[in-house]
Parts: sequence; structure tokens; C-alpha cells
Amino acid sequence: MSKTRYQWAAPGDVNAFFGLMLDNVANLLLTVSLLAVVFEFPTSFAMQHMVPGTAMGVLVGDLLFFWMAFRLARRIDSSTVTAMPLGLDTPSTFGMVFFVLGPAFVHAKETMSVEQAAIYTWHIGICAIFISGLFKCVCAFGSNWIRRVVPRAGLLGSLTAIALVIIAFMPLMEIVTYPVAGMAALAIILTSLIAHVRFPLRIPGALGALLVGGAIYYLMAAVGWVQLPEREINPVDALLPYQWFSVFRFEWISALDDCLIYLPVVLPFALGTVVGGIDCTESAAAAGDEYDAGKVIGVEAIATLVAALCGGVIQTTPYIGHPAYKAMGGRAAYSLATALFIGTAGLLGYFGFLYVIIPKAAIFPILVFIGLEITAQSFLATPRKHYAAIAIACLPAMAYLVQLFTGQILGDPAVDAAALGEKLQATLLNLRVLSNGFIITSLIWASALAAMIDRRLSRAALYFLIAAVCTLFGVIHSPLATNATFLISQLEATNQEIVCRYVGGYVMMALILGGWQLVEHQNPSPPYLVEEPVDTDQG
Repeated sequence: MSKTRYQWAAPGDVNAFFGLMLDNVANLLLTVSLLAVVFEFPTSFAMQHMVPGTAMGVLVGDLLFFWMAFRLARRIDSSTVTAMPLGLDTPSTFGMVFFVLGPAFVHAKETMSVEQAAIYTWHIGICAIFISGLFKCVCAFGSNWIRRVVPRAGLLGSLTAIALVIIAFMPLMEIVTYPVAGMAALAIILTSLIAHVRFPLRIPGALGALLVGGAIYYLMAAVGWVQLPEREINPVDALLPYQWFSVFRFEWISALDDCLIYLPVVLPFALGTVVGGIDCTESAAAAGDEYDAGKVIGVEAIATLVAALCGGVIQTTPYIGHPAYKAMGGRAAYSLATALFIGTAGLLGYFGFLYVIIPKAAIFPILVFIGLEITAQSFLATPRKHYAAIAIACLPAMAYLVQLFTGQILGDPAVDAAALGEKLQATLLNLRVLSNGFIITSLIWASALAAMIDRRLSRAALYFLIAAVCTLFGVIHSPLATNATFLISQLEATNQEIVCRYVGGYVMMALILGGWQLVEHQNPSPPYLVEEPVDTDQG
């Protein structure tokens, strides 16, 4: 019988709540604003159809982790158990917007009205998250096996590519649009959350950044130094949304076939959250709270499925912040408070007021922190000898970043793409081919380089053969502007030639490494030596 009463609420829960809650608010803001700004997706539709179900996933997931904290406290007879934090997966937020929802909407608008295209896009998003949830359910039963099989440098390399090049960089563009407010908030985030310097009055760093950045933003607007953007919606219209109830007619099931082309994007993100969830469980155990990894992944899977069945379009995941929240003195109340705040914001519709009132320049520095933290954690969790493998994974992501902005320029009616020089057109084509499917490309390149470093050249050759097969069907390096998969016989002659060149390149790499492995068997090279960093401090 337990002798210790679980103190499920403590003063530290206040700091933990603001950290977890603002992370989730930032991801919701990001989802709606990127869809609206980059793809001209109707904001009101996103508020009334996508946000409620997405928030429901956070509500269910954090409530389940709240309950699990009580069970663990009872089992280990402890009064200081900290609940696992759960929220919207930031890499998936970018991935779903840029590689699934946005492209689906643009493609649908070619043959549908804006309203019909928005409904179609919503259905594609639901299907993608539903498949992710099913995938996680399967993974929950084999979480430890997955961690052994998945190349760590490959998975973390592709995650680093997304974190550094997209998660950290894209919000930075919004921050520097209003540099006085944005950079003030960024300074607070970097100092408090990266450097771990306490913000005055013990105010949580994320909240301090929002308050200071927001105050500067509205003060400058009041004196006319910055112009407030036009409101995309009337937040009152977003209250008590009911339009998302149509999800229960299950019309979205008809979009399952069309969703299959997005699986090369969707499944790696789902796998990333599974491995990340295992890592989060281990970090919690190191801090003294030993949760079962399979059950943690199971909660993640259930929350993702609930989100999908309620019309959500972003998957949930355990967050990496458990040790930090435990150090703050957080227990389980912060998880309950986050569940209720985010859940009611989506279901009651007052998220519309947050969307209109909160300056993006003041809250997006949190996303820069997340990008930097994921990058740092990726290097910390990877052997030093594999650092180069993580770095090479960023190269295809850089191509995507350049392609994203050049695509916006060439999409301007005032720009005549046909008038560009032949060399520049060839460069732009190379950018497109390299960037299409870059998540899988990054994973394969990093895995192959890690295998080379480990003197497993035949395994590296196998990875490049997998890349050749993926290229053959357009999973990576698709020459099509739509980034669609294909059968090579369906392509025009010019595009067939491009695909064959890339396939030939990967096959050549595999042959070289396969032959090299035979030589290595006869005359092995010495083990890879990891050089220690040189101390240049002369003080």
C-alpha cells in the first residue's frame, strides 16, 4: 500500500505550463498562418475545420499522460513524479503544411473551387494523420526493436535538416519582418531557454519573450512605427465552431487513395516521433521517472488517431522537455492545464483571438529555439564519428529552401521564366530534382555515410541501391514540379533521361562501394579515429 501521497500540483507547474502551452500555441499559429500566407488557404476554413480536431489530439494525449503520472507515482511510491509532456510535433507541422496540405490544395484548385479544394485538402490531411496513428499503434508493440533497426544517424540527420533549415529559419523570416519586437523576444528566448539564465522575477522565459516582444510590437504600432497587418478573420466568427462535425460523416475516407502519394513524407515523420518518444522516455527515466516506452508510444498513437477522427491535420508527440519541467518543480498539473487550455481553445474557438492578438514576431522565437534544440540534441545523441553524416543530411534540405523561394519568385506573373538563361534554368531544374523528396534523401545519405564511417561499405552500397529504386518511382528526385510519384514509362523523354541519370549515379556508387568492400576483406583499413576537439583557449 502506498505510504506517500502524490503531490500532483506544485508551484513549478506554472512555469512548465507556460512552456508547454506556448509551444503548442506556436505550432497552431504556424499551421494556420503558413497555409494562409504561402498557399492562400482560407483562414476561416482552417479555424473551423482543422484546428478543433488538432487541439483534441493534444487534449486527449496530455490527459492520458496526466493519468499515467498518477499511476507511476503510485507504483514507485513517489510524490515528485513529473508527467510526460505532449504536444503538436513541430517537424510534422512544417512537413504537413509544405509537403502535404499545401501541395494538395494547389493541385486541387486547378479543377475545383477554393471551398471544394479546401475540403479536399482537409480530407487528405485527415487521412495522412490517421495512417500515422495506425503506424504508431504498430510501432508501440515493437518500440525497442525499431530503435535498434533504424539507423540513428540517418533518422537524426534528416530531423536535423528539417530543424535547422526549416523550423529555425522559416520563423526567423517573420521575426526579422518586425526586427525590434522580434529580436527582443529572440534574445530572451536564447538567453533563458538555450543559455538557461533565469528571467527576472522567475517569469518563464517563453512567457517573458511573449510579453516583452508583444508589448514592444503594440507600442510601436500605437505610435505608428509599424503597421498592423489586416485581419484575415473576425475572431468572433471562429467561436464555437461546428463545421468540423462533418468529419463524422467519414467522407474523408474517399481521399485515402489520393493520400498514398504522400506516404513517403508522412511515414518518416511518424517514425521520427516514435524514435523521439523512446528518447523522451529514456530522458525521463534518467531524471527519475521510469515510464514504459511502449505505453508512451501507445498514448502518442491514440492521441494522433483521436486528432484524425476529429478532423485534425497535425500529429502529436511526446516533447523532449521532461527533465527541464522536472527541474522546474513541475508535477502533473501542467499537463492537465495544457490539455484543458489547448483543447478548449480549439473546441470553443477562442484560438481565433490568440491568432489575431499574438504577434507572430513575439512567439515565433520559440520555434527557433525548438529548431536549435532538436539540432543540438541530434548531435548529443549521435556518436562523434557520425557528425559528418548528420551534416550531409542538411544539404538536400538547403536545396529545398532555395527552391521554395525561387518557386515563389517564378510564380509571380511579372516574372517570365522562359526568358531566363539556359544555365540558370538548368540550375533551377537541379534544385527541384535535388529538393523533391529531400526527407528520404537526407535519411539515405546520412545512413550511407554513417555506414561508410563504420567500415560497412556493403551496407552503404545497399542504401544507395534503395535510393536508386526510390528515384525510379519518384519517391526522391522527382523531376515533376508537383513532386508526384510515377512509373517511368509515364514520363516524357526529357524527364525519363533525368531519372535515369540519377538512378545510374546511385547504382555506380553502390558498385564502387561493393567492390571496395571486397578489397577491404583482403586488406582491412584501420578503425576510424575520432579526433578530440582542440582547446584554443589560451587563458
